[in-house]
Amino acid sequence: MKRLPPAKRNQLIGVVLGTACLIGLVYFLMIRPQNVKNDNLGRKIAEESVKAKQYKDAASQVAVTTAALAALNEQLNRAEEDVAAGDLYAWTVDTIRNFKPAYHVDIPTTSQPSQSDCDLIGGFPYKQIRFSLSGTAYYHDLGKFVADFENRFPHCRILDLTADTTGAGAGGERLSFRMDIAALVKPVN
Repeated sequence: MKRLPPAKRNQLIGVVLGTACLIGLVYFLMIRPQNVKNDNLGRKIAEESVKAKQYKDAASQVAVTTAALAALNEQLNRAEEDVAAGDLYAWTVDTIRNFKPAYHVDIPTTSQPSQSDCDLIGGFPYKQIRFSLSGTAYYHDLGKFVADFENRFPHCRILDLTADTTGAGAGGERLSFRMDIAALVKPVN
């Protein structure tokens, strides 16, 4: 620059400064705002990608959840097969009549069932019925009947079982018994 005449040197300095100013103006007025928009757009894309991944995960879980729900509904339907429904007295009589032939238990009377809210488990969505059975049986036959009844019908509970030998028959070998049974009632949909 020392060899250039002062006029040419001033022109060169002016051109360099003008070019620098133009580059600065282009950067600050055009490039920088576009970079800010690009950064904001990148953040939005990342946020939306996270949301899209969450939606995809939820959508993939729908099939698994639907299958689990179907399995649970099937399991509930199998568990409710023996639950009281419809005419409760007919259900009571049929259940006892169909269950007792395998046992040497004489049950001549079955009381009319009374329906109420479930008191075995608080806040349970099912209703319950209570009915009484009375009859005669040998001690071991009665024990087997009670055990098998509760195992066969997990939705029923035998309550207030009383047994004594008075009035049961010859020699006091047979017991006369009375038991109350609580059974769940299938909810009406």
